[in-house]
Amino acid sequence: MGAAASAQGLAPDGPRVLHAPPATHAACTDLSLRAAIEHPEQVKAAWLVYTREGAAREVPFRRASDGPYLATLPGAEVCGAFAYSIEIELLDGARVAGFAHRTDPHEVALTTSREVERERALLARLSGRRSVVTASAEYANFGDTTTKPTGPTAAATHISDRYHRIEAGYTYRMLGVVAEFGIRGGVVRGTSAVPGETERGKLDVGLNYGAPRVLFRAADWLHIEATMLTSVTEVGFSIGGGAAFVIGDPWGSKFTMGVESIQVFGTRAYTRLDLPVTPRVYVAPIVEVTDMPHADRPGVRLLVEARADLGDGYGLGALLGYQARDASSGGPAGGLSLSYAF
Repeated sequence: MGAAASAQGLAPDGPRVLHAPPATHAACTDLSLRAAIEHPEQVKAAWLVYTREGAAREVPFRRASDGPYLATLPGAEVCGAFAYSIEIELLDGARVAGFAHRTDPHEVALTTSREVERERALLARLSGRRSVVTASAEYANFGDTTTKPTGPTAAATHISDRYHRIEAGYTYRMLGVVAEFGIRGGVVRGTSAVPGETERGKLDVGLNYGAPRVLFRAADWLHIEATMLTSVTEVGFSIGGGAAFVIGDPWGSKFTMGVESIQVFGTRAYTRLDLPVTPRVYVAPIVEVTDMPHADRPGVRLLVEARADLGDGYGLGALLGYQARDASSGGPAGGLSLSYAF
């Protein structure tokens, strides 16, 4: 175990603490300290003594299965500066220093890995706010669409190809290899040129969906997002999924390209480029190709979204754009979003 440390107040033939102190330790990781005690029959208890948040704290040494005595601290207690001493309690209840002293403790240099430093820097940049809740609403109008007749006696149907969407979500930022994960859910309602249908009621479309998602860090400049989509409506159960590549800073300037698809309702492929206008305002042009919601052919959406950091964790976004499924007809798009990070 190493040489015995000097002990104040102990008789020459009294108990001694044998302890090999560590010089360094990885910050914010569990710390286990071992010690041997000479003449343990004269000792009632032994304590690891350290200071945390301005107050002295104590952890008892206990008999270890693979050694003499062991005291273990959780990683949360070993962040920042750390120093300790060991005290023993004699049979008469007196406390004496066995290693170092609580007024002059042994200091341990805490080291941090690149991963820990990276997470700390990101968390500081995000003002310590790991959780984000969001709410958004969107309206999209593809203009008037004419359905193709499905039989010799069927007539073409003219419909307003449009939908509206309301969504809420929650995200937790882990800031590690799993950068963040979350879930969003919402409802979509509208009318569309449903393939093979001409009756008005069958041209009404909708979706009640939930979408858990995970963002993985492949490299500091590349993140990969995976999404699962599920929906339950009056016509049945649908599943789908999506994936996206995020190039750049996922919480700053970035380029994103991705695809999402869900049974029956449709598929969308998109790109967006988030650019800072000021430190608190970002603008993102978006290009999307989609046959959602349940249309008979794809359309193109050209959008721009502006997001502003209002301070204290609050954010506000606005979406404007135009979309069409053919050159002769199209319509506007608009939306609002609110977020709160804590």
